[in-house]
Amino acid sequence: MIISDNLLPQLQYYRVFCNFTPQERELFDYRAAGFTLEQCCDLLNMDISSVKRLSRKVNKKMIAVTSVVNMDKWIAENYG
Repeated sequence: MIISDNLLPQLQYYRVFCNFTPQERELFDYRAAGFTLEQCCDLLNMDISSVKRLSRKVNKKMIAVTSVVNMDKWIAENYG
């Protein structure tokens, strides 16, 4: 899943509903800004295998809360 391909309301939906840990949220925000996993390694002071593992957790949470119907309803309620 390419996080930076999401629109701003979709990114905010994930921030609200994914219950990210602080470290997961930090990675999510970097990836939303378009940083590569390699760049995230430096920013998070982690090795690539740890960042990939963290990325899988983030993606798993995103997939778990992704419901087009619920997301569209939430976006309509919050962004008109």
